[in-house]
Amino acid sequence: MKIFAIADLHLSGTPPAKPMSIFGAHWEGHWEKLKANWREQVTDDDVVLIAGDTSWAMKLPDALVDLHAIAELPGRKIIIRGNHDYWWQTVSKLTKATHGKLEFLNNSFAPAGEWAICGSRGWTCPEDPLFKAKDRPIFERELLRVEASLQAARDAGFTRIILMLHFPPFYDHQSHTGFAQLITKYKAEICIYGHLHSDSIKNAATGVINGAAYHLVSCDALEFQLKQLI
Repeated sequence: MKIFAIADLHLSGTPPAKPMSIFGAHWEGHWEKLKANWREQVTDDDVVLIAGDTSWAMKLPDALVDLHAIAELPGRKIIIRGNHDYWWQTVSKLTKATHGKLEFLNNSFAPAGEWAICGSRGWTCPEDPLFKAKDRPIFERELLRVEASLQAARDAGFTRIILMLHFPPFYDHQSHTGFAQLITKYKAEICIYGHLHSDSIKNAATGVINGAAYHLVSCDALEFQLKQLI
């Protein structure tokens, strides 16, 4: 079993209702490029982690065309919510709508061999200059959700943990944030995140920091190829 990761697919149907090429020529046909790489690398025995911003759709019925397209690809897919996933519903509704072909994390974890896949959306951290007072309750709620996911994995006896976030766990390498503290507390070995694009990719925190391996997996950061973690 191999474990791969990707984020920020930003799908919008076929043909796309919101072509990502408006954000740069490198996005032209990005879904076709990614699908080709996916089929080349992934088997049905593998796991693909999708760290948010999967579809531009505003409502679940409109997102299903994108979710079904993902479900048709090889491997087991585990998804968390991103800040643009307005179609997100309860896990039970999402599971039913996708006929159990996709897995969605919310205050929970998913076992994958010896690994526990934990995750939640995350949020802008207080250390970010763009953080505002209205962000505080969302940030604190996401801290609780991330810890609930990590604690559930620990309670189930897992010692090897991959944490999926959509937002970066800390700003500008300031690795003392609430999310970073949880990663250290629960000894997560790997943390993946997306959300960052364009010039922000250059300053993303990656590599081993305080004992955990951090990977930015937004589509354009990976040149529209899956990142193999395990």
